[in-house]
Amino acid sequence: MTAVLGGCGLTGDSDGVTLRLVAADYGDGKENSSQKYWDALVESYEAKNPDVHVDVTVYSWNDVDRKVREMVEAGRAPDMAQIGAYSDYADEGLLYRADDVLSIPVQADFVSQLAGAGQVNNVQYGLPFAASTRVLFYNKTLFDKAGLQPPKSWDDLAKAAEALEEEGVKYPYALPLGPEEAPAETMQWMLSGGGGYTDDVGTYSVDSPQNVTTFTWLRDELVGKGLTGPVAPGRLNRAAAFEAFANGDVGMLNGHPSLMKAASEKGVKYGMVTTPGIDGESRNTLGVSDWMTAFKKNGHQEEVGDFLDFVYSEENVLDFSREYGLLPVTTSASRTMSTAAEDRKLKPFLDELLLSQLYPVGKTSWASVSADVKKRIGEAVAPGGSPKEVLGQIQTTAVRAGSEG
Repeated sequence: MTAVLGGCGLTGDSDGVTLRLVAADYGDGKENSSQKYWDALVESYEAKNPDVHVDVTVYSWNDVDRKVREMVEAGRAPDMAQIGAYSDYADEGLLYRADDVLSIPVQADFVSQLAGAGQVNNVQYGLPFAASTRVLFYNKTLFDKAGLQPPKSWDDLAKAAEALEEEGVKYPYALPLGPEEAPAETMQWMLSGGGGYTDDVGTYSVDSPQNVTTFTWLRDELVGKGLTGPVAPGRLNRAAAFEAFANGDVGMLNGHPSLMKAASEKGVKYGMVTTPGIDGESRNTLGVSDWMTAFKKNGHQEEVGDFLDFVYSEENVLDFSREYGLLPVTTSASRTMSTAAEDRKLKPFLDELLLSQLYPVGKTSWASVSADVKKRIGEAVAPGGSPKEVLGQIQTTAVRAGSEG
């Protein structure tokens, strides 16, 4: 069912309640479109709840956040939206709190790191929906040919990249700092150098000494030595880097679970290890979550809550995670997946999730900071670029955007 979201959720005299949900598409074609997932889930729910009808519209990730924003600004907010951010809507007072709609067992089942990232001023508004972490992927065939072992430190990584370059590998290390997912690659490297976007008390620290050291090292030891391939990092997007890895043209890159399928389908033999850090394996890794939100506009608090309890059942969380190669956002599903034979390839990512750090998505300023990272960070590692200056510019953006928001 594809609903046209022309109005608010409606309550009919005899037809019960219609809930409207807007969701993002995690599929890569019609065969595994998220529309198929939601249609099947809704059919199951409606069979048990005949007085509630759920209309679902799925948009691509390129469009979904904008579509929801347009609906909200036109006064036609959906009942629920599964999107990339939530804090701006929470700040505007448009969302139900998690405990307004979810039962206590469901809310308590969220993985703690994800639940914490869903909070604004210590109140949870963002309901984690899908998660992933990052590990270092490497091409086993290329490593064997060059006589290499997987790197554990930055020095190991640089030496491996030099050896791969000597073997004629197109991208010894793929560094996608292009606008598609620059904030993720940026944060992964910040964490591996002992930094991050924020400090221990949650204040932005983009231009910290640790981060400046990290990007100076990238500029001098990888990019400046021609070890990141023919496309400048600031113009290399994640999708292109993943495609190049699946084509056998990349020696190493940071990747999330979906890369396993893409590489396997192309016959690439790959390995995965913890992200290398400045002096050994990185102590922290990047965690990423997408969010379910419940809007107050149409007043269907009870019906929304009942439907979301169903969405977050262990069975449904597992089905979604397995369909799209993502990590479950609940402890119960994570526990099941960590011991299931069919999910053994995801175990490295599940282990990393418990140690992961997420974007500061609870700050309403994060959207501005993220946009500035996408715009500028490639300049930090370009030949002749100044990491201190570029990171300082992004820090200024964070402060101006209201960094404590």
